[in-house]
Amino acid sequence: MLRAGIVGLPNVGKSTLFNALTATKNAQSANYPFCTIEPNVGVVTVPDERLKVLLDLCKAKEIIPTVIEFVDIAGLVKGASQGEGLGNQFLHNIREVDAIIQVVRCFDDENTIHVAGKVDPISDIEIINAELALADLASVERRIQRIQKQAKGGDKDAVLENNALLKLQELLGQGTFINLEDHFSADEIAVIKPLNLMSVKPVIYCANVSEFDLKAGNEYTKRVEEYAKSHGAQTVIICARIEEELVELGEDGAKEYLEELGVEDSGIDKMIKSVYRLLNLITFITAGEKEVHAWTCSANTKAPQAAGVIHTDFEKGFIRAEVTSYKDFAECGSYTACKEKGVTRLEGKDYIVQDGDIVHFRFAV
Repeated sequence: MLRAGIVGLPNVGKSTLFNALTATKNAQSANYPFCTIEPNVGVVTVPDERLKVLLDLCKAKEIIPTVIEFVDIAGLVKGASQGEGLGNQFLHNIREVDAIIQVVRCFDDENTIHVAGKVDPISDIEIINAELALADLASVERRIQRIQKQAKGGDKDAVLENNALLKLQELLGQGTFINLEDHFSADEIAVIKPLNLMSVKPVIYCANVSEFDLKAGNEYTKRVEEYAKSHGAQTVIICARIEEELVELGEDGAKEYLEELGVEDSGIDKMIKSVYRLLNLITFITAGEKEVHAWTCSANTKAPQAAGVIHTDFEKGFIRAEVTSYKDFAECGSYTACKEKGVTRLEGKDYIVQDGDIVHFRFAV
């Protein structure tokens, strides 16, 4: 399951956003209700209007959407890398996620005291990034101490890893997120990834604004967007307070309220879609009378590996995939009509699955 960690300084709106997340039940999640695994972990469905269309066309009994697990990582303050504010415990949680969502305060409110005494989103971002980098730096330096003896002895693999770690040590000293592809070879990346460092994870800056700035943003969000762009990250503008209100309104009421505010999607939906873009993920679908089921895989995944997402036996015994694009299926209205019009095709092991593909895998065990 895809996991995203929500981090941020105190009083930036992180808890409000997570509370909204944990109470959200998107329309397509009726058969997959939100569930709390732990007090600080919640599973939320990925919004996908295509599933409801297919439910009606296939006369299916239920929808099983794909999901994201959100982890509310509290306690990050300056000094977290040294154990301040339960820092060590929460830094461990961040190591286990696939992407980091950093909530940044971009609103003025005299009734909500900022931990630093003033609203400065870039300073907030740099505090969090520095703490993550410092914690990673300590891990890298410990690893260097363990590997150096082998590297000095001429061990080829140890030399490769040691050189990569020394380069990483220098980059982490800059206290920001690192795009591995910009600095390391494929072989170096292969030895770095098992370290599960936080500073190399994809990041989304979630600019939390007042309801008045939700549509157009403000000077704070512009600064965050510029920072994110320069560091290869993404930005989503949300209003955590409104997200809480949307939960109480239901689907129709929430849609109407968002229209009044001049925005199309809720901040939570935008955030989930951004995670997918950031991690280069797509959704393919299996659909029949029993269920319409969404599945997640990386872009550029070939058919056998996509089949393996459903079950390892499907990948091992893969023969071919029967594929229809969602657009064609929605236009034709049924599998029979798609075959009659020739838009359903058989694909082999080299076929790269596309977002929205409706797939029936043929396999032998």
